[in-house]
Amino acid sequence: MCRRIWFPATDEVYTVVHIRPGGFWAALVTLALTLAPLPAYAADNPYERGPAPTAAALEAARGPFATATAIVARQSGFGGGTIYYPTSTAEGTFGAVAISPGYTASQSSVAWYGPRLASHGFVVITINTLSVYDDPDSRGRQLLAALDYVVSSSTVRSRVDGTRLGVMGHSMGGGGALRASVTRPALQAAIPLAGWHSTKNWSGVKVPTMVVGAESDTVAPVSSHSEPFYNSITAAPDKAYLELKGAGHSAPSTQGPNVTIGKYSVSWLKRFIDNDTRYDQFLCPPPRPDSRISEYRDTCPHA
Repeated sequence: MCRRIWFPATDEVYTVVHIRPGGFWAALVTLALTLAPLPAYAADNPYERGPAPTAAALEAARGPFATATAIVARQSGFGGGTIYYPTSTAEGTFGAVAISPGYTASQSSVAWYGPRLASHGFVVITINTLSVYDDPDSRGRQLLAALDYVVSSSTVRSRVDGTRLGVMGHSMGGGGALRASVTRPALQAAIPLAGWHSTKNWSGVKVPTMVVGAESDTVAPVSSHSEPFYNSITAAPDKAYLELKGAGHSAPSTQGPNVTIGKYSVSWLKRFIDNDTRYDQFLCPPPRPDSRISEYRDTCPHA
């Protein structure tokens, strides 16, 4: 008679064979045969969502998840917006990302990020600000208010893991993402896109941050914005600086979708919001300059 016994502490399975007395044996002999471990009941990382990534998949217009949208009316803390979310709940809850447009712009200028990120397994809200003239710090507060709304009040709140949140923003919205990161260090990721802020020292940022600059930006030149932002972030566990070759200030927004930003922003968010080390391959070692990237810096290897 055979019996399989699983030892959860070591995830090993033993087959125990009981041989009754008689024949060649004078006593009960138990043979423990070590077999291959059973497959784990869950992935080592419970936050992994979607198939193993490839460069082609990250550069495509859409990821593996089908998505839907929900319109959000103006709220007291932000100007409303649109939520993009995966339609399937088979893999559990998802991390969430709030994205702010820049000065004088509406959510339409960053709308392409919604389906792009949601199709890779995130709940995304692109926001309108209370006023198109709001300063970066106000946009930072509104990004956090939008995340709180998605987690606590939205129609998709049951799909969201409120412990895994990130912020993004373009221009003054990028400055807002930095400010939100200082205000709420529990955020898992931040990505300022051609960010603008009068503050240049962001040593208070403790959130893994990817700073995206544009080489030919005349509104927020990298020499006075993105580069000093990146250099001053000394307390974050990880950071990266991605500079778009030959690009101007609008490259991350109305000129999107941008293949380079799409690839590396998804990789950054998956790595730090989902703790998904499958995306390390696109971040470490840092990609070399090419026809789309003029410079890339990173604090590889990731902890």
